[in-house]
Amino acid sequence: MRIAIIGFGAAAVGFLKEVDSNKHEVIVYEMNKDIFSSSISGIRADGKLFVSSEMGGDLEEILFDKQLQKEIVDYYSELSETEPEIGTRENLEELQKKFFINGFKLVESEFFHIGTDKLKIFLKNAHEEFVRKGVHFKFNSLVKDIEINEKVIVEYIDREIREEIKEEFDRVYIAVGRSGFKLIDTLTKKYPDIILSNTKVDLGVRFELPDIVVKELNEALYEFKVKFKSSNGQLVRTFCNNPSGYVVTEKYSDFITVNGHAIHDQKSTNTNFAILVTHSFTKPFNDPNGYGSYIAKLSNILAGGNKVILQTYGDFKKGKRTKKLWKVFPTLSSEEYVLGDLNLVFPSKTSVSLIEFIDNLNKIIPGVADEENLLYGVEVKFYGKKLDNNLFENLKFIGDCSGQTRSIVHATAHGIIEARKLIEN
Repeated sequence: MRIAIIGFGAAAVGFLKEVDSNKHEVIVYEMNKDIFSSSISGIRADGKLFVSSEMGGDLEEILFDKQLQKEIVDYYSELSETEPEIGTRENLEELQKKFFINGFKLVESEFFHIGTDKLKIFLKNAHEEFVRKGVHFKFNSLVKDIEINEKVIVEYIDREIREEIKEEFDRVYIAVGRSGFKLIDTLTKKYPDIILSNTKVDLGVRFELPDIVVKELNEALYEFKVKFKSSNGQLVRTFCNNPSGYVVTEKYSDFITVNGHAIHDQKSTNTNFAILVTHSFTKPFNDPNGYGSYIAKLSNILAGGNKVILQTYGDFKKGKRTKKLWKVFPTLSSEEYVLGDLNLVFPSKTSVSLIEFIDNLNKIIPGVADEENLLYGVEVKFYGKKLDNNLFENLKFIGDCSGQTRSIVHATAHGIIEARKLIEN
């Protein structure tokens, strides 16, 4: 059987780990130039592996399979050649109580932190392992479209020779993550029946403050995840906490957002985490990814081009542009941001939700709402359209692009499960 995998990220790793390349010809298309710039950001930024039924997705086959989750953590640890940091979970009752009485839900999970630097080792070793197994990689190959007949036609642009090429396969697995929404949009317009739901996008900021402010929280949880419902009904949550970490930019094809990571062997004196507001839409609107992209592009325009906006929390609350920094200094390079006003980017109800979240969190962790703490914008988390994998026998969506998963562990597990289904059949 001739098999194509579109995108080299967590789901592809899970699939390739299982599939027998001696029985199948397997080709991986990756739009970026090499494994270290692979298109799926989750597998190359920070590397937190969550083992929880409360986060990561909705696929029931994965949620409570502790053995599979452990197998994945062990695999990432082995190929990254490191023992991951493990968050402590001791003496949390008082902290849990504080969160509860101040309107927050504390989401608990086991997690393992590998680190951005160690993930590069993982990607190198995984790639070499798959090549030894006979997997073919085509980097610099941007898949533009797919036609489904008795065979599946993959249409892609070879960026090295700038030529458009079509190839035929018995089966295709789409594993482009949330950042590959443009290909998903193309396919769902052609085959609208594969969409099960499409309603959400998360917009927010990357929040940065000194380690000393959140030292107790970092020591207790390392990766703290809380949820909060604002007065206007929007759900606000934290995501991707990075003690002693760094703020970075994340580049899409036509806009730039912010993100954060922590390096295993290199530390800063700041902690950063995302604060995200979930935006849920109803009919007739059906393009939440387009909406999130528009907000991101608007922030880039206001920043003068390919940059993001940086603002102090005090100025954000007052609705005025930041012109200078004083107590807290950014870990993001000054070449990548412009001091500005995020109120010109976000809808007012989004700004209200962010402010309520930070001010209420300050009741639990004094200093979080200090006026000099930093907000970078925007951070966007795209929810993949939830797609039906039963509609086509020869086309499957795996990982975050399927709308069924939202984490490295669950995306990898999805790839493993689909590979085992193929083997069984």
